[in-house]
Amino acid sequence: MPWIHQVPHDEAEGLLREELDAAVERAGRVWNIVHVMSLNPEAMRDSMAFYVSIMKGESPLSRIQREMLATVVSAELECHY
Repeated sequence: MPWIHQVPHDEAEGLLREELDAAVERAGRVWNIVHVMSLNPEAMRDSMAFYVSIMKGESPLSRIQREMLATVVSAELECHY
């Protein structure tokens, strides 16, 4: 089984600590898809900014439509969303 080293939240410093704290504030926890980026906090920051822009930014699609699209694509790819 593949394994990716992750920096524990309680050991995080600087930008990584800020990003992990922000993840907890957003979702109540740090999801694994976010935590696997802990070795590259800049990528984590940029990835989350991209996600927020897509899901919450201006769009002709409603938030519900965007969530539905994400759910359908994840199901089609047999990926837990």
